[in-house]
Amino acid sequence: MKKIFLKIKTFLIDVKNELKKVSWSSRKELLQTTLLVIILSFLLSLFIGFWDFVFSRILRLIIR
Repeated sequence: MKKIFLKIKTFLIDVKNELKKVSWSSRKELLQTTLLVIILSFLLSLFIGFWDFVFSRILRLIIR
C-alpha cells in the first residue's frame, strides 16, 4: 500500500516540474486569440446558416 502512495507522490512531483517548463501565454495574447475564435465561429455559423437557407429554398422549389 505504501508503494502506491509513493508512486502517486512521485507522479505529482513530476507533474509540478513539467508545469514549470510550460510556456504560458500572456493575458493579452489569450484574450486576443479567444476573441478571434469567437468571431470566426460566429462568421462560420453565418456562412453555414446562409447556405442551409439557400439549399432548403432550392429543395422546396424542386419538391413543389
